[in-house]
Amino acid sequence: MNIKITGSGSSIPHQIQPNLSFSNNSFYDAEGTPISNPNEEIIEKFKAITGIEQRRYIKDNQTVSDIAVEAAQNAIEDAQLDAETLDYIIVAHNVGDIALNSNQVNTLPSLASKVKAGLKIKSPNCVAYDILFGCPGWVEGVIQAKAFIKAGMAKKCLVVGADTLSRVLDQSDRDSMIYADGAGATVVEEVEGDGGILSHKTATYTFEGEAEFIFYGPSNSNGKGTKYIKMHGRKVYEFALSNVPAAIKECLEAAGESIDDVKKIFIHQANLKMDDAIIKRLYRLYKKPMPEGVLPMNIQEFGNSSVATVPTLFDLIRKENYGGHELHQGDLIIFASVGAGMNINAITYRV
Repeated sequence: MNIKITGSGSSIPHQIQPNLSFSNNSFYDAEGTPISNPNEEIIEKFKAITGIEQRRYIKDNQTVSDIAVEAAQNAIEDAQLDAETLDYIIVAHNVGDIALNSNQVNTLPSLASKVKAGLKIKSPNCVAYDILFGCPGWVEGVIQAKAFIKAGMAKKCLVVGADTLSRVLDQSDRDSMIYADGAGATVVEEVEGDGGILSHKTATYTFEGEAEFIFYGPSNSNGKGTKYIKMHGRKVYEFALSNVPAAIKECLEAAGESIDDVKKIFIHQANLKMDDAIIKRLYRLYKKPMPEGVLPMNIQEFGNSSVATVPTLFDLIRKENYGGHELHQGDLIIFASVGAGMNINAITYRV
């Protein structure tokens, strides 16, 4: 018996927000000083660094629980599962349910409880709870699901990653252009046959100020009032390059697998340039060049939807061969993420 993903689903918002939509913004730096560079230049530099050309936002009348339910329904249908047989619903997110223009985070009840209600599950034995773990939340949820199943506490778990970062954007901050909305879900259960989760690795760094690399802060334009999602971009970039490759290597070696056999690496879609640099450094640890086609990316089209990036990309490739990428039974793949905490995690998985 092995613990595997038996179904996946996603909810990609239909509202496309191209880079040009930021052309009329007034941008300020972190000290509140207006940025004198023309917006066209700011946007072009942003695209060159992040790779993002557009992102997706939810509709005005939606909240994150709406798309989380849709992704969950799709995953349950894909797994051909009776939702009443689920033992756990684990929902990873960062900013809760936020109605348009409310500027108020709503996490009561938990998003997981809202998802369970949306799925119309009657059984009180289906336990629903949230996990706040930054962008690595969905990966950590899968690790927790595996632990529950291995301990005999569960047989079937639903793990959802959903965020609507469009509701916590400071429009005067250049970093606001990176964020997006989305939801991805997976059913994790014990099944007969080969493959599944082979190993995992998680680490949290806080001792040298890492906990404050990504945070809630005031608007760049006035320095007060409503708090928005903020980050020290350069520190996040350097942290990720310094720590993520070694964590992935440790995870892969714990599985007893060779880097030469890895077919795909599903890494959090944070920044195209950063993700590419992380995986190149991983292969340099093995004194090998990064193979062509090992790193699928969709940040160019969907932006950074935090906890949703890995499960949505996995679902798109699994079902639609997104970007020309394919998965086959027996393929060795890696899930990996880095984000607020600062947290890092990885899973070695055989399809």
